[in-house]
Amino acid sequence: MQCIILAGGSGTRLWPLSREQYPKQFLPVGDRSLFQRTWLRARALAGEDGVWVVTNTAHRYLIRDQVEALGGRCDETSLLAEPAGRNTLPAIAWAMAEIRESGGEGVAAVLPSDHLLEDAALDVIRGAAALAEERLVTFGVTPTAPHTGYGYIRPGPLLPGGFEVGAFVEKPGAATAEEYVRDGYLWNSGMFLISPRVFFQELARLQPEIAAGVETLPPDYASMPSVSIDYGLLEHSDRVAVVPLRADWSDLGDFAALAAAEPADADGNAGGALCLDCRDTFVRAGQKRVGLIGVEGLVVVDTDDALLVAKKSETGRVRDLVARMKAENDPVVVHHREEHRPWGTYKVLEANGAFKIKRVTVRPGRRLSLQLHHHRSEHWIVVSGTAEVELEGEVRLLAQGESTFVKTGQRHRLGNPGMIPLEVIEVQIGEYLEEDDIVRFEDAYGRS
Repeated sequence: MQCIILAGGSGTRLWPLSREQYPKQFLPVGDRSLFQRTWLRARALAGEDGVWVVTNTAHRYLIRDQVEALGGRCDETSLLAEPAGRNTLPAIAWAMAEIRESGGEGVAAVLPSDHLLEDAALDVIRGAAALAEERLVTFGVTPTAPHTGYGYIRPGPLLPGGFEVGAFVEKPGAATAEEYVRDGYLWNSGMFLISPRVFFQELARLQPEIAAGVETLPPDYASMPSVSIDYGLLEHSDRVAVVPLRADWSDLGDFAALAAAEPADADGNAGGALCLDCRDTFVRAGQKRVGLIGVEGLVVVDTDDALLVAKKSETGRVRDLVARMKAENDPVVVHHREEHRPWGTYKVLEANGAFKIKRVTVRPGRRLSLQLHHHRSEHWIVVSGTAEVELEGEVRLLAQGESTFVKTGQRHRLGNPGMIPLEVIEVQIGEYLEEDDIVRFEDAYGRS
């Protein structure tokens, strides 16, 4: 078996925890992120060599770091970085074409990277392999409530190991959702099990443009239509089956779902706030101590640069809030104050129009690009670890407590030759302090 993890996403539904540059699959739930949990499930299904990840160029190093934190590996061959988002069908088609090209054997499971799923579901996925040899298999979760936030699948005639799909239906209203649950409909989980042979037969018949686009690898994404596998393939194919999945599952589509996935007290309060006469609340505020008094059904999410307060029943509208901020070009929908880079992280501690102070963390053995800035100078102070500083062609080491100064226009590079993380306080001074004031001359990560 092979396994394809879909790890795109725009970070809108769980803002301000998730951002465009840090979508929800990278958020921790317990001791691991959603992506890490998915990767471990994929490895259990397919082995490490059978796991393929489709993401975008901005997240490829974050994915690699999260896999390495699990003791695994995710190399350039199996990590497919889309140059532009084209929805799920082109992403799956690319991964399936790579599997075909590599001679990968068996059927392929397709898993979203941002869902919670109990491990018992893996046996159901394995058990559907025979059905997937002749059908495009989708998994339908047995509903636990008449949820209006999910699409549904109506099972049709019985098949060995599953059912034909009678119909895919959109997210219903409350009354219709109750009817669907009574009538045995299933939640559409967005998980699939497909054989390359059946997939490419149906793709050539129903989406010939995409089928032709993945004949050459890597594919020409600019020429592909943007379409989901549901709309582009499954809803038009007569070779689709659904397998019921009786397991704990959630797509964590809003803060109500995230709250349900966390431990709560006897009154339904999750997140660790100090609550007096409160019910059904959820708080996420990092290290801050939060107190709530006399409130019910409230969500409070506080980060370094943004605060969300909402009724729990209204958190599905967070994406509308994000859309409004995006229309205003508010950077808070794109970035956290702590940003991830291939070499490590940086966090903006303070900034105004004349200066910016960052905490820069460089992972062992990593280094930044050789670069210069036209509009700012930089002071570096080593807080911990050992820094390798290249400045106008000269290289020297700085120990804890030592510092250096980079003038405007000087070529420079910071690296970590040590075995522990390098922590540097960087003070930028200049007339323009944005991240696009950079000219790169050498970069180990292929950035221009």
